[in-house]
Amino acid sequence: MSKAIIISKTGGPGVLEWKEHDPGRPGPGEVLLRHDAVGLNFIDVYHRTGLYPVAESPFIPGLEGAGIVEAVGSGVTEVDLGDRVAYAGVPMGAYAEKRLIPAHRLVLLPEEIPTTQAAAMMLQGMTARYLIRGCYPVSAGDTILVHAAAGGVGLILCQWARHIGAKVIGTAGSEEKAALARANGCEFPILYNHEDFPQKVKEITGGQGVDVVYDSVGQATFMKSLDCLRPMGMMVSFGQSSGSVPAFDPGILAAKGSLFLTRPSLMAYTARRKDLLDHAKDLFDHVLHGAINIRVGQTYPLADAALAHTALEARKTKGSSILTI
Repeated sequence: MSKAIIISKTGGPGVLEWKEHDPGRPGPGEVLLRHDAVGLNFIDVYHRTGLYPVAESPFIPGLEGAGIVEAVGSGVTEVDLGDRVAYAGVPMGAYAEKRLIPAHRLVLLPEEIPTTQAAAMMLQGMTARYLIRGCYPVSAGDTILVHAAAGGVGLILCQWARHIGAKVIGTAGSEEKAALARANGCEFPILYNHEDFPQKVKEITGGQGVDVVYDSVGQATFMKSLDCLRPMGMMVSFGQSSGSVPAFDPGILAAKGSLFLTRPSLMAYTARRKDLLDHAKDLFDHVLHGAINIRVGQTYPLADAALAHTALEARKTKGSSILTI
């Protein structure tokens, strides 16, 4: 029998239990997928801790993976037996050696992209795609601010924006991470632990502010991020690694220059299969043409998911992390 990480109660990394798990046979519209690797993302921590409640318990966490189609249910037209595929998004259940998943959520992998690389890039890469193409369409000459610029999404976002021709400012927590961000398209890394990042942004932009802020940090950076924007700039809050953003008066957006605010999710931007395929194709094209390099910074056995979560929460990871089978 195959195994999976199962959560019976929310809490710290210790609630991630490695247990036997029989995924069953695929029903209509489903496939049985044998994972080669699974992606590690901060949303997995939110589900584990209960910050994002999960309706069913016990449950298998994880929203990203890649592997081989091992069995196909009736009515499946999107993929075939033996196909190399990847996915990101609902339904949850990626932390497993094998899982059932709706076929319409899978995308076929180009021959040049290994499944281990795909598991490191689908959720973060398609997130970068909707951030830079959907929330605010970045153009050549725009100036952007990326928080956690040396993280998985941050590194992809910096490379993609620089490829477009934007000026990229980023924040990082150490000299090592700042150097990594600089090597991946961030022209102006700021050490947020040692520098006042709104003041540095004003200096870099000649007092104008940036066109858009991409903030996955949340509580620790949200209000100061608003001070980095030009009038009518866009604040994109897409994560909360430091904690949830407290409630605030939307009149603040008017007072700071008629700012825009959005709180997007990958699930909404890729809900339709056409949108899912468009996001994946755009990501694959940029990777295959060398515009984006996917950096797998850490690899852990799936059975050691607790160690991976501990490192992620302690901000000891750089780039993408994967859990291998």
